[in-house]
Amino acid sequence: MGKRIMAATLAAALLIGVFPEKNAGKVYATEATRKKLKEAENAKEQTEAELGQTKEELQNLNEEKDALQGQLNSLNSQLKKVSEKLEELERLIVEKEAEIETTKAELADAKATEEWQYECMKKRIQFIYETQDYIMLEMIFSSANFSDLINRSDYIEQLSEYDRKKLEEYQRTKEMIALAEEKLEEEKKELDDYKAEVEVEKSSVSGLVSQTSTNVAGKKNEIAQAESEAYAYEQQIKEQEENIKELQEKLAEEIRLSQLAAQSSWRDISEVSFAEGDRYLLANLIYCEAGGESYAGQVAVGAVVINRVLSAVYPDSVVGVIYQGGQFSPVASGRLAAALAGGSATASCYQAADEAMKGNTNVGNCVYFRTPIEGLNGIRIGGHVFY
Repeated sequence: MGKRIMAATLAAALLIGVFPEKNAGKVYATEATRKKLKEAENAKEQTEAELGQTKEELQNLNEEKDALQGQLNSLNSQLKKVSEKLEELERLIVEKEAEIETTKAELADAKATEEWQYECMKKRIQFIYETQDYIMLEMIFSSANFSDLINRSDYIEQLSEYDRKKLEEYQRTKEMIALAEEKLEEEKKELDDYKAEVEVEKSSVSGLVSQTSTNVAGKKNEIAQAESEAYAYEQQIKEQEENIKELQEKLAEEIRLSQLAAQSSWRDISEVSFAEGDRYLLANLIYCEAGGESYAGQVAVGAVVINRVLSAVYPDSVVGVIYQGGQFSPVASGRLAAALAGGSATASCYQAADEAMKGNTNVGNCVYFRTPIEGLNGIRIGGHVFY
């Protein structure tokens, strides 16, 4: 904003400081230079606006990237916790499987012991059943006394009771082991189910991490592109500033020359020798610059050219004035060449050229004209201000 104010102030100072009143005897810089300078300043303002917009976009992109990076860090932390949880579950499952295997081994041992005990008991019962008469007789005859007989009978009964108790004990043990195995299987199933849920959660978080990582990379690419654009705009602004500086220097030089022209000597129209073709050239320039203007406006354009021919500062011929570098825009644009090739000048343009070449002027000593701009003082004829 400060640069634009400075440029506007400089332009206003140049305009106000050098525009004359009618016949004040001063001449000024060309319309083409002023136009180029204004266009350069406008272009620089546009580039500055684009740079500002790009920097704003760059700031937004950085904020979005930071937010995504924060989200990615949070997701990575979440993923780490889920992975640790999954590792812990896998460890617990391994331990539970080991417990189940141990329990199964204990159950197998209990079953084997039960079967062995059962087989032993069956053999004893079978033996007693098959040899009960013999045993009874053996007990009676081999007993030293009745008390000894009773003791032997109690021993057999205790042996049978022992077998029964051991069998019941091993049955209870087997039931306990079976219940423990069932419980462990249920616990393992719960762990497996929970592990499946955690794996789903891990897969979901991993997907989010991958997507967010892609988004972060995308934002980084956008930031790199925006930074590249910002750099390009900055370089463009530097070039535009240099161009504006050159145009300002050129404008200042033209103003200096214009002021010098106003202070220098002027020839009389009678001292000018026009070359063959000057009338054709001047009429076609008038056509390009003021073909759509009134006859007075056409005469005024012709008078500006002849005024320069009369000034000691400018070339002393119609050809030299019209083709002096950077003076008349139709020359640079090629419109004059096209008009000359096609003989575009109208009868009124030729009449205006004749009038000007006689030394008649309706704009005094003005040597410049342009479309009106704010703050420009001069002689207004149609769509031009002459100064």
